[in-house]
Amino acid sequence: MNTLELTKKLISCPSVTPKDEGAQVLLGEFLRGVGFECHHLSFGKGDEEVPNLFARIGKGGPHLCYAGHTDVVPSGPEEQWTFGPFNPEVKDGVLYGRGASDMKGSVAAFAVAAAEFIKTGEFKGSISLLITGDEEGVAINGTVKVLEWMKENGHVPDVAIVGEPTNPKHFGQEIKIGRRGSLNGHITVKGKQGHVAYQQLADNPVPKMVQMLDALVQYEFDEGSEFFPPTNLEITTIDVGNPATNVIPAGGWASFNIRFNDQWSSKSLKAKITALLDACAHDYEIKFEGNAESFITQPGEWSDLVQAAVEEVSGKVPECTTSGGTSDARFIVNYCPVIECGGVNESIHQIDENAAVADLEMLTKIYGQILERYFR
Repeated sequence: MNTLELTKKLISCPSVTPKDEGAQVLLGEFLRGVGFECHHLSFGKGDEEVPNLFARIGKGGPHLCYAGHTDVVPSGPEEQWTFGPFNPEVKDGVLYGRGASDMKGSVAAFAVAAAEFIKTGEFKGSISLLITGDEEGVAINGTVKVLEWMKENGHVPDVAIVGEPTNPKHFGQEIKIGRRGSLNGHITVKGKQGHVAYQQLADNPVPKMVQMLDALVQYEFDEGSEFFPPTNLEITTIDVGNPATNVIPAGGWASFNIRFNDQWSSKSLKAKITALLDACAHDYEIKFEGNAESFITQPGEWSDLVQAAVEEVSGKVPECTTSGGTSDARFIVNYCPVIECGGVNESIHQIDENAAVADLEMLTKIYGQILERYFR
């Protein structure tokens, strides 16, 4: 089975987080067929239960682990898709379907590359795949739990590669050596409802909210660091739940997200944000949420190897960056050096998500080169 065929089979499984719909079973069957020992691991209970797959071939080190996910984001209005989100079709050399780029195409490319590498002869060490069904969700019953299981069962790798799509337009642009952290905040400001003509009898929360949000957006958290841009806070919603123009609202709510570099942690950011809000001297409440710390894999032997493999196939040397959203690499970095290297991310999460068939073939070759350079 080639990469295109396997990708199409995976896309046909409507595995919207946390459902699997047969995707990992299909992948496991393919990997068993070329000699991998597969473990289907579920974590969580009820609606939060998440399927995961760990597969390994070989014994001892060196041990290279590929990490990816078979879950996908919701399709959106299916009638707007050219062929349907889970009905993979190729038109003019382009494969359409949810997960083509993010990231069933990548998963298939590595699986096929590993199968072809194994056929070429014996190698010293181990190849494994850590495939979760919880990357696009809350990420509490996926990669982080599988890593704990791997540690308990003697499967901690020496290096890891995450197959997230890392190129904005074409191969050879970027690999990721780290990612910014992400923290959400939800602010509530209490007031007293009343008539706008009798403001002395009410307590308007809106000016207070405006002042507090202005304190956050005006603050310069840092100027960036060697591999990271400056920390950035964006207000994502403001609401008072008030449909009337002659009523002072009883309360106000606002949410924000902050993407932060390696000069901060969630703990230090919470303290700084709380101090900024406290300085406004208003009665408020804030709740934080997030499990994404910033991380970095310092450039070195592993990143050099991945860069060389990409250059060998694409003819271009990719830049080491930390831009974009979060990924499960934030969990893996606590166990071993991790680099992200995948396809093109131009259409991810969109209607008519797609991947060029030539790109899938190129990615398969890149993963093959990584295996060759690491093991031989």
